[in-house]
Amino acid sequence: MKKSFNSINIGDYEEILHKVTSDDITQFVDLTGDNNKIHTNQLYAEKSPSKKIVVHGMLSASFISTVIGTKLPGDGAIWCSQNLEFLRPVRINDTIKVKVRVEKKIITTKQLILKTEIFNQHKQLVTTGSAKVKVQDVGNNNEKKRNNLKLNTALIIGSTGSIGSAVATTLAFNGYDLILHYNKNKKKAQQLKTKLEKTGIRVVLVCGDVTKEADILLIKEGSFQLTSFIPNIINCSTIPIYDLRFEDVEWRNIQSNLDSEVKGNFMLIKSFINNWKEHKYGNYISLTSIVTDDPPVALLGYVTGKSALNGMIKSAAKELAAYGIRLNLVSPSMIESTLTADIPEKAKLIAAAMNPQRRLAKEVDVANVISFLCEEKSKFLNGETIRINGGQLMI
Repeated sequence: MKKSFNSINIGDYEEILHKVTSDDITQFVDLTGDNNKIHTNQLYAEKSPSKKIVVHGMLSASFISTVIGTKLPGDGAIWCSQNLEFLRPVRINDTIKVKVRVEKKIITTKQLILKTEIFNQHKQLVTTGSAKVKVQDVGNNNEKKRNNLKLNTALIIGSTGSIGSAVATTLAFNGYDLILHYNKNKKKAQQLKTKLEKTGIRVVLVCGDVTKEADILLIKEGSFQLTSFIPNIINCSTIPIYDLRFEDVEWRNIQSNLDSEVKGNFMLIKSFINNWKEHKYGNYISLTSIVTDDPPVALLGYVTGKSALNGMIKSAAKELAAYGIRLNLVSPSMIESTLTADIPEKAKLIAAAMNPQRRLAKEVDVANVISFLCEEKSKFLNGETIRINGGQLMI
């Protein structure tokens, strides 16, 4: 018998009954060498305060291992620690009930805190304590379930942007069914949908502002029109970048970046997390920037927003990994795109000249890495920031 960590709930319990015999004591003595006369010699026991033979405390307690190893959690369980308090003696021919109940789950380490109790046939509590047990996914059950899932579906947030369109095109040619999100540019989204459907994939459109909870709900409901499971979400959305010197920055400039980068990503993850937990799989990818490693002047709001995003993704990635959920970031250097259209040409030329490959990044460079992160080949990458900068900055 084997129970997975995620299927076990606080309050779950299992129990067994066992009638203790003199043969049990004989076998226990043979195995351990503990031949203390209080456990083995009736005449000796009669002269002691106990008056009768006392069954070894650890003999009855050993049946806790039976419950843990065969019932809760079962096969593959590792008994890490145990404390015990022996309240009453167990006698030969007593029928003991050994009960184990889940008191707490430690998600990060997949451990259970169990209350362990032993009762005699008179319903008297004879032994009490607590155990810590690690649940092992022997045989990688999550892996087997994942192999039965259809993983080539992706929701692309900000699909009408330069990077979003490139990601959509790349995934479409790799056979992914797509949910294309847009906020305002419905015409471009429809044009992209028409173009990609010619590759033979299924495409649906969803619309909304990812910083608004009501719109997130609409995006979620629209996504489920395509399929009941959304394994991959790629957030390519962004807001315009304004260069402002510190003395000209107002809090609203910083807040708009925090809303876009932190609030938007947070609410997307929060909205789909139950869907991922149900299927024990989820893959979330968002865009950060080289500016978080090498901040330029006059981009305080943008650098602050992206830096906060980096911290949130790393923290969430560590916590959610226990559910089979991965979160990663892609960090490009300056890209030739509509987002950088207002940057002076001279600045772009200087940026290209400073790059070891003597060019700016392209949307397809980013799309190819995101495509890789959607593949099972990348399944052990979690909480990472993959830098796409041609060697401009090495960390």
